[in-house]
Amino acid sequence: MTRYIMVVDLRRCVGCQTCTAACRHANATPPGVQWRAVLDMEAGEYPTVTRTFVPVGCQHCASPPCMTVCPTTATRQRKDGIVTIDYNLCIGCGYCIVACPYQARFKVTKAHFAFNGRALESEMARFDPGRMGVATKCTFCVDRVDAANGSGQTPGIDPEVTPACVNSCIAHALHFGDADDPDSNVSCLLRENEHFRMHEELGAEPGFYYLWEQKAVKD
Repeated sequence: MTRYIMVVDLRRCVGCQTCTAACRHANATPPGVQWRAVLDMEAGEYPTVTRTFVPVGCQHCASPPCMTVCPTTATRQRKDGIVTIDYNLCIGCGYCIVACPYQARFKVTKAHFAFNGRALESEMARFDPGRMGVATKCTFCVDRVDAANGSGQTPGIDPEVTPACVNSCIAHALHFGDADDPDSNVSCLLRENEHFRMHEELGAEPGFYYLWEQKAVKD
């Protein structure tokens, strides 16, 4: 089996927001919609203060609560773990948006453009009316991932079949790959580092892992 996941090394992320910009460029999301965002978090008290940048987005959960509440089966989970939305089936009820614990879903009911409502030619060329009035979210750049079929390329290794945010990361903090392959890049990272997932207590089993410290070497 294949289970695609995202791994974020919190020790490396510098908060540059390049992944956010790359996602917007790759998916032509409208203003105010960020499928890939980076949180800026501070902790501690002066003079011992730490700052951590945390990339977030759809967690592509193994047990997605957004899918169970969808009345039209528009939200689905593929065999490789990627959670998708069929815009032709979505009725825009917003149940999934409320159910998502990660605030990773968006709904836009009218077209918005970057410059005071004036649409640039480039924006109009990529405008998708099918995404109006329906739920949208990060897809792990599923079109890129699917392009690996029969090509001999590996998602997470070969840029052409890897999510845009991962390709763009200047600090190599973002990683993508198959968690079911023990020799994959992401499996090695999880094996060698301490990690956590957001709100694991909710039982959604998110496919988004955060590295925070290298595991101690046993004698």
